[in-house]
Amino acid sequence: MDYKASIRTIPDYPSPGIQFRDVTTLMGDAEAFASAIADLCALFNADEIDCVAGIDARGFILGGAMAVELKAGFLPLRKPGKLPYETFSEAYDLEYGSDALHMHTDGVQPGQRVLLVDDLIATGGTAEAGVKLLRRGGDIIEAAVFLVDLPDLGGADRIRELGIDVKALVAFDGH
Repeated sequence: MDYKASIRTIPDYPSPGIQFRDVTTLMGDAEAFASAIADLCALFNADEIDCVAGIDARGFILGGAMAVELKAGFLPLRKPGKLPYETFSEAYDLEYGSDALHMHTDGVQPGQRVLLVDDLIATGGTAEAGVKLLRRGGDIIEAAVFLVDLPDLGGADRIRELGIDVKALVAFDGH
């Protein structure tokens, strides 16, 4: 399937020169969405994944669907103030400030094999925070997977430098 054709590009959003890759159009196409979930899951042996960790918010959509397909648990990695129980937190820098991801301290058990999922990897700051957060929980991160990679921004290489295998269904040049 041509996933690029199912992903809308919005020029100059959120600022001039940025080509925003909107995956909600792929998610709204039942055939493309089902195919993308199947292709992402086919990259892994279901017996080797205990939990899928999805990054807030589009990573929840992909990760939840993948968890069902892989017969694995699902762990949400949330923005601050969204989880009601005790959490681990990992801050990260953005172009315009900083943010953080949180996960429940009992979200996964040490030694569980986890798959980190988000819709897109650009500079890799959010994914790196997810990796660090999962490692604080004692998890074994099998890989980080994305619908879209923007390789010119170096995020996938940043995550590989942490010793994590990175996979994506499509790559777009530029940013």
